[in-house]
Amino acid sequence: MKKRKKPMSKMEKREARKFYLYTAPWLIGFLILTLYPMIYSLYLSFTDMNLTGQGKFVKFENYIYAFTKDPLFFKAFFNTLKYVVMFVPMSLILAFFIALLLSKKVKGLGFFRTAFYIPYITSGVAVTILWGWIFNPDYGIINYVLSLFGIKGPNWLGDQKVAMISIVILSLWTIGNNIIIMLAGIQDIPRSYYESAEIDGAGSVRQVFSITLPLCTPTIYFNLIVTFISAFQIFQQPFILTNGGPLNATYTISMHLYNNGFLYGKMGYASMLAWGLFIVIMVITLIVQLSSKHWVFYDD
Repeated sequence: MKKRKKPMSKMEKREARKFYLYTAPWLIGFLILTLYPMIYSLYLSFTDMNLTGQGKFVKFENYIYAFTKDPLFFKAFFNTLKYVVMFVPMSLILAFFIALLLSKKVKGLGFFRTAFYIPYITSGVAVTILWGWIFNPDYGIINYVLSLFGIKGPNWLGDQKVAMISIVILSLWTIGNNIIIMLAGIQDIPRSYYESAEIDGAGSVRQVFSITLPLCTPTIYFNLIVTFISAFQIFQQPFILTNGGPLNATYTISMHLYNNGFLYGKMGYASMLAWGLFIVIMVITLIVQLSSKHWVFYDD
């Protein structure tokens, strides 16, 4: 016989009411501002809706059009993939070694930690415009320094061969958040491991690759997931610096989404692109998660 549930006391009822009262603003905001737009955008991806709200259900025509008739879809996707392949590994490697240096006890360490983190919290538009001046082929500081050594600098943002590399360099300057997270992971490693390694005669390089790097893999795993997600959504830097040029060399999938939705008024097609990007990010995240059991090591 099923046991009857004990009725709630007055205190439990009061605490339950307070719980729903205090969480109601977040719940309402999540339902209205997050969940509903996501579900509605999924519906829009199967329509030819425009900015005026007029359109009809077209089934999978948006998806068919993207793979068969849209001349910029594959260009935008492969440009985004090219950026991800260049930026993600370099950002993780740089973040690890910079954090390793910042973990040492040296004079002025607080200044260097702040200096590396400031570009991350600075306005993205301001940072992008600043780098636009730095990359200028005529009076930019990079080409000026190269000219001092008799080297003619490239047209960083005007040459389709190096334009995406320029975007990657700019992005690498703003990895302060990855550095701080990696620094926290390094400082969490017990000092006793290094003391034991020193007794066994292990040098500094051996300690980095045998202790620091393996025990930082959980932090690297977290940074990898977060960086992958943000890299696939790259929009601001190429939009401001090159507007997708030259010859669509820096035209990303997020720019294609924005142009179709707000420039051409194809909200249905833009919603399809958004969900396509979501699916790609989700698949890659799952692959990384499944592979993590082979390369992520925990202290216990």
